[in-house]
Amino acid sequence: MNNLVETMINLGLGKPAPLKRYGGEATFFSGNLHLGAGAGARCLEAVCRNLKDADVRLSYDGGTEVAGAINAAANQHGLNAEVLAGNGEPRFNALVFDGSGLSDTTQLQAAYHFFQPRLRQLANSGRVVILAAPHKAAASAEAAAAQRALEGLSRSIGKEIGKKGATSQLVVVPERAEDNLDSSLQFLLSPKSAYVNAQVIRLRPAATASSPDWKQPLAGKVALVTGASRGIGESIARTLARDGAKVLGLDVEPAAADLQRVMAEIGGDSLTADITAEDAPAAIAERLKSLGGADIVVHNAGVTRDKTLANMPEHWWQMTIDINLTAAQRINRALLESDAINAGGRIVGVSSMNGIAGQRGQANYAASKAGVIGYVEYMADELAARDITINAVAPGFIETQMTAAIPLMTREVGRRLNSLSQGGQPVDVAEAIAFFASPASSGVSGNILRVCGQNWLGA
Repeated sequence: MNNLVETMINLGLGKPAPLKRYGGEATFFSGNLHLGAGAGARCLEAVCRNLKDADVRLSYDGGTEVAGAINAAANQHGLNAEVLAGNGEPRFNALVFDGSGLSDTTQLQAAYHFFQPRLRQLANSGRVVILAAPHKAAASAEAAAAQRALEGLSRSIGKEIGKKGATSQLVVVPERAEDNLDSSLQFLLSPKSAYVNAQVIRLRPAATASSPDWKQPLAGKVALVTGASRGIGESIARTLARDGAKVLGLDVEPAAADLQRVMAEIGGDSLTADITAEDAPAAIAERLKSLGGADIVVHNAGVTRDKTLANMPEHWWQMTIDINLTAAQRINRALLESDAINAGGRIVGVSSMNGIAGQRGQANYAASKAGVIGYVEYMADELAARDITINAVAPGFIETQMTAAIPLMTREVGRRLNSLSQGGQPVDVAEAIAFFASPASSGVSGNILRVCGQNWLGA
């Protein structure tokens, strides 16, 4: 045990920085935020539109070709933007760089000049957000290269600042999607994204909703959560209820007592069902319609049956695929065909890092979770016509009863295999799902958001 600890310290994996998680703060951001941009930036007005509702001290670097544009955007929304000189104080709680207008690789120098002197001033649990344009839709190869470079920059910054408990993200904003930035920017700047690091959120143009109340964004919404009796599912149910939703929790008969307890504590309703049963989709649809239809559907229920593929019995394979993948598709089909999902609905699946990177002894589980990704990416376009979004989270090492049963040394290694050098909490997954569920997330669809602290394995 001592040798393990010594090895981790020698690898720079000492005691991890505590992560600042959401504790009921009145606004999504409080502190010092330094704003920068490259030539042709398109998102400055949208950033400042959001910051007017934050408790922010806004600053920018004078003497740059975009300084006037930053100041104008700040003034438009009543923000007092301060010009900073030199590399001294203050400490920054967030650095935001708008690179959406970069049109050739020489302009990447603006990103260097913005981040190089300021990263060392980033506070613990700080936030870095980079805004980019879709590189595949660029007007030239040079512009595509510049835009794709920002993703590599963001992921690398995440690895450099993770030891502070700080995170770095990229938001890809197509033209005409600037008004859809709000929910992503607010989530990524807030403590709700504590265990999300080095991720890419891709927006699409969509109708925008007025920004909901920060503390009760889901007020009046009805949410279905499968596998809601314990662990991550329980945390999802509690978080959606905290945000104002009426939760219908679903689980199997052996979990009925725990399910009823959780639902009683959050003012939700219970439904006991085997989601793989032939009649389950119709029963779920009928129950949701009695509640006025679903606004949020979270497919969290899942199982593991671990063995190497060469030694795996067929029924273990089939059970895992049925519960983790096929059942959710059948339920969605029934809800859509019966109009049990309301316009503006949100569907969220739960994938896994193992669905991205694979895992020895989990071929069935990895296949099912990779299938969730394929389904979400395909359905995003199909559901857009119905004003319904679909996304998925892919958790990494999350501290649950299941991981607590892993041998100590294996568990400790698993915790450290990410840039934040620690395991996540069930609430970290729940916060990401609540972000997808927000009425303001109409432009967020087809995304797979890893909640893994920037796991070193996988894409």
